[in-house]
Amino acid sequence: MKNITILVPKGAILGSIEGPRQVFTEVNKLLKSMGKPALFKVQLAGLTKEVPVAGGLYTVFTDNDISAIAKTDLIIIPALDGEMTKVLENNQAFVPWIVKQYKAGAEVGSLCVGAFLLAATGLVTGRKCATHWMAANDFRKMYPEVQLVEDRIITDEHGIYSSGGAFSYLNLILYIIEKYAGREVAVFMSKAFQIDIERRSQSPFVIFNGQKDHDDELVKKAQEFIENNVQEKITVDQLADNLALSRRNLERRFKKATSNSIVEYVQRVKIEAAKMSLESSRENVNEVMYNVGYTDPKAFRTTFKRITGLSPVQYRSKYNPVLEMAV
Repeated sequence: MKNITILVPKGAILGSIEGPRQVFTEVNKLLKSMGKPALFKVQLAGLTKEVPVAGGLYTVFTDNDISAIAKTDLIIIPALDGEMTKVLENNQAFVPWIVKQYKAGAEVGSLCVGAFLLAATGLVTGRKCATHWMAANDFRKMYPEVQLVEDRIITDEHGIYSSGGAFSYLNLILYIIEKYAGREVAVFMSKAFQIDIERRSQSPFVIFNGQKDHDDELVKKAQEFIENNVQEKITVDQLADNLALSRRNLERRFKKATSNSIVEYVQRVKIEAAKMSLESSRENVNEVMYNVGYTDPKAFRTTFKRITGLSPVQYRSKYNPVLEMAV
């Protein structure tokens, strides 16, 4: 029997509490129907008996206060809602308990932006961690010592799991079920809850808006130049000359401000523009490629797939409703 403790922090997102609870509970029902004993003992645990969640719209009644739980096998940290610094302050008391349980042998998994509370424990310092792509910039600023893997849906390292954004947490739950209960049970749950069990990347869902939440005005000018000249072949030397900076100084400042190198930023801006065209226009892939400043089809396809996880043709097929309606 695996003891699973789903935490109920103040300000948690209700779905990421109830979703895992329901899936783990369904595993027990399936096993019972197969004449096998239940595998999971699932409990909700908080700092108090009643916890307001979803901005106070709902109240979750926990099974236990964490202080009453001496030992558990798996801790699930749900997604959090609100101003993150304040939310973490309100839930600081979870931190030493999570660390204590991990050191005693428990595994720990964070769902979506629950990664912020996981990172606050220090358990992922120097390790890989995933979170929602929309929270990536804030996460990097708060926890620069954590290796954020923005494209991943699942990380698994030293008994610590994390998941990508929103409902992709269900992929992590299936992953854990497969480890604990086997492939057959995980596949059944994927069918029962209609979850794509093989999905491992959130790259196709990422919308790149540029990282401008910084105070380096010269870097912002460089970013704006890149974004306003998406059809041009932009070089680092050209940007440096325009801003009257040395190449080395510009590259250093750009990386510090945006967490991307200049070359990476140019690629992401161009691919984001290509994605928008593929989503909404009837232009063919080569036309889209030329419009964003690429002349080498192989280089364009390679870069596009590295950033989005899909080829340009696959992306268009998946996200262009105009073409779908025309079929």
